[in-house]
Amino acid sequence: MKRENFNTSKLTRMTPVIPQAVIADKFIFLSGTPGSDPISGEINTDNFEDQVRQCFLNIKTIVEEAGSNLSKIIKTTVFMVSGNDFSILNRVYAEFFPENPPARSTPQVMPFPGGILISVECIALV
Repeated sequence: MKRENFNTSKLTRMTPVIPQAVIADKFIFLSGTPGSDPISGEINTDNFEDQVRQCFLNIKTIVEEAGSNLSKIIKTTVFMVSGNDFSILNRVYAEFFPENPPARSTPQVMPFPGGILISVECIALV
């Protein structure tokens, strides 16, 4: 089995210990990706919708740089701090996955550090 860590220079890494993604055979496994600014790596807003949108823009960048695209994402796990924001999440999710959306689970979690309100990990086909 071929396996390699993957990082794109188009996004600031959250930590040097964890890769942005791992490519194994025909799959891309994205690490938890927040709605951070791609250049600074900082969370620039406490607005949930803005963080969700930036989160999926970051995911789009990672999967495209890894040689795939959003339509090849087959599973997402969305970690949300607030369980009351499903309507916002669903609206933004539909913008990024207008047809044949990936399977999704959405556990509510304890607060993340640094003002992160959402983090998404996903699995995509190469």
